[in-house]
Amino acid sequence: MSQLCAIIIADDPLLRDTALESVCGNASYQTLLSEIHALEEFRQQRTNLYERVRALFFLYAIHRFYLPAHYPAAQATHVPYDGYVHLLNRRFEEAVALFVAAFMRAPSDALSSALATAYHQLAFQTLADQVRQSVRAVRGNQWMFRMGHPADYPLRIHPRLLTRDADQAFPILQEATPVRMDLSHSGWSDIFFLGMDFPAGAQVLNISVDLCVRGRDATTRPPVEAYLRVIDE
Repeated sequence: MSQLCAIIIADDPLLRDTALESVCGNASYQTLLSEIHALEEFRQQRTNLYERVRALFFLYAIHRFYLPAHYPAAQATHVPYDGYVHLLNRRFEEAVALFVAAFMRAPSDALSSALATAYHQLAFQTLADQVRQSVRAVRGNQWMFRMGHPADYPLRIHPRLLTRDADQAFPILQEATPVRMDLSHSGWSDIFFLGMDFPAGAQVLNISVDLCVRGRDATTRPPVEAYLRVIDE
């Protein structure tokens, strides 16, 4: 098994958290080629989302940061136009397939650049698809994906928001909420790890906080605000 694939599936945190630079920084051109071929096959075969997404980001990083140094400075190459069109249309899996086929025939800096972009976008698309799948799985959310007509919308305006004096506008509903802060990670890792079949990474400490600008605001307040008012048709 390739070294990077072994890192992805490792149970030992010391191995699983190995930095990509320590493996690829001084790797030879042939070693890098071997790793990307193994990662491409690996990410298509695995069903675990965490493993697939990590493989995609490894592929992105190798093509973006490590392979270019091994290509000739002036190298004429061809990037498949159909793959470029797929990239523009956000059909990243199809773009990857075309770019990989061209890369297998003649590796080049331009194709690595195209693959880096496609892999990077595909990784985030995979995460987004998983979020949508998770939302659909909750029974209370399924109505959002089944509406064919405005009458199917299950939410209704409260009668108090539909009452007004003849010379006034309808009442305004204000919603204000604090923002979530993750004290134990650098981002929303609990959401991502829960959605990526790696719940151990979701052991975090979150708090809700109000915010203010130092030197400008007298006090903190909820930073997220939304307003709703019925308007005349």
